[in-house]
Amino acid sequence: MTTRNRPLYAARLNAFKQLSPGSDVRDWIAAAGQVGQLGAADLNFPDHFTGHNEGQLASSLQDARLKLNGVAMRYYTDPGFRLGAFTHPDADIRQKAIDVTKTGIDACARLGGKTVTLWMGQDGFDYAFQLDYAAAWDHTIAAITDVCAHNPTIDIAIEYKPNEPRAYALMPDIGTTLLACREIAAPNLGVTLDFAHVVYADEMPAHSAALIGRHARMIGLHLNDGYGKRDDGLMVGSVHAIQTVELLVATLRMNQTDVIYFDTFPDMGGLDPIEEARTNVLLTDRLMDVAEALSDNAELDAAINRQDAALSHRIVAKELFGL
Repeated sequence: MTTRNRPLYAARLNAFKQLSPGSDVRDWIAAAGQVGQLGAADLNFPDHFTGHNEGQLASSLQDARLKLNGVAMRYYTDPGFRLGAFTHPDADIRQKAIDVTKTGIDACARLGGKTVTLWMGQDGFDYAFQLDYAAAWDHTIAAITDVCAHNPTIDIAIEYKPNEPRAYALMPDIGTTLLACREIAAPNLGVTLDFAHVVYADEMPAHSAALIGRHARMIGLHLNDGYGKRDDGLMVGSVHAIQTVELLVATLRMNQTDVIYFDTFPDMGGLDPIEEARTNVLLTDRLMDVAEALSDNAELDAAINRQDAALSHRIVAKELFGL
């Protein structure tokens, strides 16, 4: 079996809000540091930067022994973007969204991060005859092109999702996301694949990863789980363990992802977020062990080449369940 460097793990900082009423992002960073097995963190922009200067945030990350992976743009904190950020009908508001994104890129670079993630949940529509689809697409392509050119040393990752908060997202699936990447053709543009988003987009995660590897780059990987009806944010491997292993095999072979981000929601069910994060680490470590064993398994490759699902399932089950 080939020895590989394991990705660092990061957890969703907002999950730690419930530990202390009135706490803020510096407290959440400290709590993430208590998990003990995390090595990285992402900051939301602009909300995590409100009331804190970059030096304070850098100090908090250092105290928690976490490196900054990157910055996730959060346009929904501004009510002016309810009708869209890059797709807003007002050109001035679209420019404001671009400017905010560039400010986030600058902050990420100063803090030593490498990735800015675009989750464009507000860019979509709710009704027929509400949106000029072609114009909205053109505006978005132009905006992301501008954003990518702002600092070519910072990776820009599109995190697609079928819907929420809008009923339909402009980029709801892997196909439209890769089409955008192809049209923009910026070397620092790629995709963040979120497991639960992929599942409820009715996609197979490893298949989506393979398409990313063929047409773009997998810049970010969010692990979680769900039942495929919404963005459940459940713990890693709790519903789709085998599909998670298949995705991890694909990402190991692609060798493009150096951070795994646990985008899970312990706060929704009242779980202790520190213990929930530790469970994510434990399960992911185990599933990574299985994926590493399978990624170099010639018998499995031969079974897949024959589309022999019975044999491939037994091989996977032996590694995963010890059968």
